[in-house]
Amino acid sequence: MPGTLAARPLAWADPAALFAAGPARARHAFWLDAGPGAAAGWSWLGTGEPEEDPGAVADVRLGSTRQGGPEPVPWGPFHGGWVGWLGYDGAAGRAGAPHLVDDVAPDRLWLRVSRFVAVDHGRRRLWAVAPAEELDAFTAQAAGWAAASFPPASVPGVAGRAVRARVSARAYAAQIERCRDAIREGDAYQLCLTTRFDVAAPGGIDPVDVHRRLRASSPAHHGGLIRSDDVALISASPERFLDAADGVVRTRPIKGTRPRGHDADDDARLAAELRASPKERAENVMIVDLMRNDLSRVCVPGSVVVDALLEVESYPAVHQLVSAVRGRLRHEATVGDLLDAAFPAGSMTGAPKLSAMSILHGLEAAPRGVFAGCFGWVGADGALDLAMVIRSIVVHPGGAYVGAGGGITWGSDAAAEVAEVALKASAPLAALGARLPTGWG
Repeated sequence: MPGTLAARPLAWADPAALFAAGPARARHAFWLDAGPGAAAGWSWLGTGEPEEDPGAVADVRLGSTRQGGPEPVPWGPFHGGWVGWLGYDGAAGRAGAPHLVDDVAPDRLWLRVSRFVAVDHGRRRLWAVAPAEELDAFTAQAAGWAAASFPPASVPGVAGRAVRARVSARAYAAQIERCRDAIREGDAYQLCLTTRFDVAAPGGIDPVDVHRRLRASSPAHHGGLIRSDDVALISASPERFLDAADGVVRTRPIKGTRPRGHDADDDARLAAELRASPKERAENVMIVDLMRNDLSRVCVPGSVVVDALLEVESYPAVHQLVSAVRGRLRHEATVGDLLDAAFPAGSMTGAPKLSAMSILHGLEAAPRGVFAGCFGWVGADGALDLAMVIRSIVVHPGGAYVGAGGGITWGSDAAAEVAEVALKASAPLAALGARLPTGWG
């Protein structure tokens, strides 16, 4: 990686317009997006180069000395490093579970990043960030993006793209009953059963346009677009998977979903129903216990604690039940150690994790691909922020796919679980100009 990075403030511009004027035109680009109209948090946008060394990211030691010393720099927590994704299947294999290989998009993709624009939504400030010796040139380039940018026109919707469900809704309901059989036999406590919807687009898909439609309909604090040549990940993820900085790691697992209501009273009723549901509460608590166990493998003994339990967070399309766990990392822990301990995420496997992944492999009988993996940034200085690949779209030559699923417990109702999958998949499919297949909608 390059040496010390430096930063210079830029005049404020709409991040969507800034991205469209600059990075969107590059072969390898990213926009980690806090969402339209975000009043807090950070976004990052820029370009990078594919990382060819598979160990470069995994070998980074967590909690290393932060650039700039103990005081935070004004241009946010990402100080250069890598932006990209890790898919589910490769991680399942590394954890010892049976797995299949998905060949439509890379299971692992990282872009090396040293020149980017940091967006401070709380203060409405932009920063051009680059190696000190390149800062003048990059500031001029980023200022050119800002000067050339203008609010993007609304993207016309597309419709009529063909969708193929990996399994029918009826077959998915039957798989739910097989999950309940496994739970009754004591082979698992919970299973996160997933499926996939494939969208055909022989003429190709513009990931920038699709991302603009998805972020407009489903804004989320961990949205994003990562593109490398002819593959891309587009996400409106509401779930932060791992956040590590200054020797502390945090995770915020989501388990439990309800749709938003038709009016204020109906909305409040659904949120209260989610908060009180014995099934949803049990599902969430089991994953909290699993994440506590996972983090304890790389954290100082006795340091793993639950900061929040069973809190309802509301998004445009859904209410979610969210908890929070944190721990203090062992001094020698690396990114690879943390991922080996916690990835794939328990919220996408079930518990016990290895048994759950093995059962799901037999039931789903197909790769998950990038879906159910994680994406975000890893800093060369040992910080990271990774979100779950859910409510997301994977674009590849010839089309795209959307994965969705839900946690199955003994108390699951098959019809309700089918409806939850449909709810989760509908917005990403709509951004692609597609509708749920017959039987799912």
